[in-house]
Amino acid sequence: MAHRRSGPLRDRRGRGVRGPLAWPPVPGMATRSQRFDELVLDSAERIESRLGRSLDPAELAVEDVPPSDPSAWEDGVPLGRLFPADGRTPPRVVVYRRPIETRAGDERELAMLVQHVVSEQVAAMLGLDPDDLGPD
Repeated sequence: MAHRRSGPLRDRRGRGVRGPLAWPPVPGMATRSQRFDELVLDSAERIESRLGRSLDPAELAVEDVPPSDPSAWEDGVPLGRLFPADGRTPPRVVVYRRPIETRAGDERELAMLVQHVVSEQVAAMLGLDPDDLGPD
C-alpha cells in the first residue's frame, strides 16, 4: 500500500500546486478589441450626454473588418456604416475596428478617430451635423 502525504500535492520536481492560470482581470490586461469596444461605448456615452437623451432603440456594434462588398457610395475601406431602421429592425451603427486601428498612430489618435466615426454615423442616423455631436 502506498503512503499518501497530506497537504499540497507535489509534482515530480518537488514543486507544489501552482497558482491560477490567469490573474484577476485588471485594466492593463484588456485585449485590444476590448479596449476598442470601450472607446466606442465611451463615444456613444459622450454623444448621449451631449444630446441629453439616450440613443435607444439604436444598436451600436463593432466588427473587425467591413464586408468585402463595399456599397456603391463608398470609396475605399469604410471605417463605419449606418444601417437605417427597416420595419422591425432598429437602426444600427457599425464601427470597423481594424481599419480604424491601422489609421491611428497612438492611443490618443485612436480615441479621437473612434469618436469621429461614431459621431459621423450617429449624426447621419439622426439627420444632424456631425460637428454638433463631435468633441469640442
